[in-house]
Amino acid sequence: MKRTNMSGEITHKGIIKKLSDKKIIVGIVNESACASCHAKGTCTAADMKDKEIEIAHFSGDFHAGQYVQVIGKTSQGFKALFYGYLLPFVLLMTVLIVASAVTGHEGLSGLLALSALLPYYLVLYLFRNKLKRSFEFEIKPL
Repeated sequence: MKRTNMSGEITHKGIIKKLSDKKIIVGIVNESACASCHAKGTCTAADMKDKEIEIAHFSGDFHAGQYVQVIGKTSQGFKALFYGYLLPFVLLMTVLIVASAVTGHEGLSGLLALSALLPYYLVLYLFRNKLKRSFEFEIKPL
């Protein structure tokens, strides 16, 4: 269950899947509002997704199978939203408008706009380790 509190934190309940000296992998279930409904058995709960979160810095005694609370800052959520959705959308629309003005051909402009996303996501992939350091989570036992 995801909760946002007044201190700007988002918390998720999770279970420790893997544990090593350097990191903990916690599995959480990301549910939409309808997936947590009492009538979810009668409809398709397709919005339930298992996610894994890697926690590199932790203190305490944890073990595999233990239920924990994963805590992240809401500012991290906004940063992820910016890099994952907002910036690519702005890039796509900018290339689409410029290419449409220059070429006058809608199909070509659409292909150029979509192809502009390939280098963007390639750069994100190449800098994934640097980005991973800016998205750090805390862990607490339940």
